[in-house]
Parts: sequence; C-alpha cells; structure tokens
Amino acid sequence: MNSDYIPWKILSATAQVGLLTEGWNLSESPSDPETCRQFTLEIAFASPFSYPPVIHIGLTGFDIDQNTSPRLSTSVANITSEGFTIVLTTWQNTLVYSADVTWLAVGP
Repeated sequence: MNSDYIPWKILSATAQVGLLTEGWNLSESPSDPETCRQFTLEIAFASPFSYPPVIHIGLTGFDIDQNTSPRLSTSVANITSEGFTIVLTTWQNTLVYSADVTWLAVGP
C-alpha cells in the first residue's frame, strides 16, 4: 500500500437564499441598468479538507419576476480547505426573489 495515499472526501448541500436572507439585494431595481448586482454567500464545510477541494455548483431553482428577462449566473470564489463563497450575479432590470444552488466539494 502506498503511504502517500490520502482518502478522498465528498461533501454536498443545497443553499437556499432570497428575500428573507440578510443582505439580499437581487430583488432591488438597479439605479444603473448597466451595473451587475451580486450577492455572496459564505459556505463553511462541516469538516475541513486537507487541501482546497474542487467545487461544482449548479442552479437548481429560482424565483424571478415574470415581467423581466431571467438573468442569473452562479460562480464560486475564495476556495479554501475550510469553505468557499457562492456568487450570484444578475444584471439589467432582472429582479431575482430567490435562488437555490446545490454544491459538491471533492478533495483530500
């Protein structure tokens, strides 16, 4: 057996954010439609990884105003062995009332 072997760990969850989430700003009409609006959510792992893991995220649900075009992107930032940041972005006149993001972290 290789003594350098480190077992892999997998963690996952769904983050649900929206109007009742402190700091939620994606449902506010923009003062400048050309400016992107972002909401960030810090995710802390239940148990830390040995090294920063690979993160996969997916938008699994949303509530967007029916009178505007649905514009919403998801990304991750600040990946560490302790956690990461989910970044939700919208632009122009889109009003987002809620979003569900499922994430998967894989690493040693």
